[in-house]
Amino acid sequence: MMNLPLVFKGDARKFVVFGAGEIASRKIQTLVSADAQVRVVAQSAHASIEALAAAQRIELLLRAIDAPNESFATHDMVVIATQDKALNSALAKAARQAGAMVCRVDDNLGSDFVFPAVIDRSPLLVAISSGGSSPALTRYLRQRLEAFLPSELRQLGRYVEQLRERLKTTLTEPERRTFWRRWMQSVAPDQILSKQQDAADATTQQLLENKLDLMGDVALVGAGPGDPDLLTFRALRLLQSADVVFYDRLVGAQIMDLIDSSVERFYVGKAKSNHSVPQENINQLLVDYAQQGKRVVRLKGGDPFIFGRGGEELTELVAAEVSFQVVPGITAASGCAAYAGIPLTHRDHAQSVRFVTGHLKDGTCDLPWAELIHPHQTLVIYMGLTGIAHICKQLTQYGMPADTPIALVEKGTLPDQRVHTGTLATMANLIATRSIQAPTLTIIGSVVSLHEQLRWR
Repeated sequence: MMNLPLVFKGDARKFVVFGAGEIASRKIQTLVSADAQVRVVAQSAHASIEALAAAQRIELLLRAIDAPNESFATHDMVVIATQDKALNSALAKAARQAGAMVCRVDDNLGSDFVFPAVIDRSPLLVAISSGGSSPALTRYLRQRLEAFLPSELRQLGRYVEQLRERLKTTLTEPERRTFWRRWMQSVAPDQILSKQQDAADATTQQLLENKLDLMGDVALVGAGPGDPDLLTFRALRLLQSADVVFYDRLVGAQIMDLIDSSVERFYVGKAKSNHSVPQENINQLLVDYAQQGKRVVRLKGGDPFIFGRGGEELTELVAAEVSFQVVPGITAASGCAAYAGIPLTHRDHAQSVRFVTGHLKDGTCDLPWAELIHPHQTLVIYMGLTGIAHICKQLTQYGMPADTPIALVEKGTLPDQRVHTGTLATMANLIATRSIQAPTLTIIGSVVSLHEQLRWR
């Protein structure tokens, strides 16, 4: 390891910054955020630095820099950020002779310390450093890590900080070690991250009273319409921390590849009239594994609360007193329509949208047809491919114009997505001449006419 990463309090030493341009401004902002004592020496200053001086956050000395005659204390941290390389070298030499530590923004090899890229989730901090050799790389990594470290980590850090102080007066050191091991393995951290502090308080109290066997929990997670890039950050985080995942047919291989190979996986997919595991069995499996202390993810295509039977599964969890959370996903109607270039609402075409399923619990496609006939409305039908001829016929018989545009979005959001367009009058004949496979979403309404203009895939 070429560099030694250390963390120390920002106000532990005085920082002296030479230069007050844009680069120096970024370093100074970082120091001020850490409550460091900062003195800046420069002939002129960036507006942001002048504002900090006016607010008495820093000491600003506007004067010429004279390297041989500058004074340094033994423990100073000196940041050199002028645009004059010769001056920078002279300042570094003088500072080191006085026993100070030096950071030169123009010379990584000539620096004793560097500024890492920081992800701030105070009291948690994540620092990323390439030793100053590649600032662009550290910024790149920070941007990506920022997305996977939720802002709620601040609350988790503060909760742990406060709980730690509380435990110092109530538990012995050995008891604290045991408690923290059990607490971190419990559902309490995830309860805080999902903004359920009351539940976290209850879990914590039960652990303190030794009344809680380590119970797992269930996350009902929407996987979106297929494209793994459409997963939410929370969904990805839960997948990567799961002990076991129960997944459906519509969850693609690319999404499953994001799960660690050590995680137990159970396929419980359901196709029309072909359920690999009956729904009541799935419900019981979720309860059983959570009661074994497992972190369970129930992964469903689309959104679990839109034709996803999420409500049925949660009812069983509530009855068994299993802790759970729900992570919404992009539902097929939204994802497929967007990838097909078909806006579900548009001021010139539709002011409302209605979602229905073309496959009811009893296996029929007997919909309230009269209620579905409305001008200026988009009708979206899930799971309606096998009954599309019947759907078109019924809508026409109940008064929807036969020339109403209709689109079938096949494998929406995936690389092999196809969009088939026609009208209520022509769609039955069109699908008879083509091989169309599920999953397919049906969109009916005048907005479909925008597909050719707005298609982008």
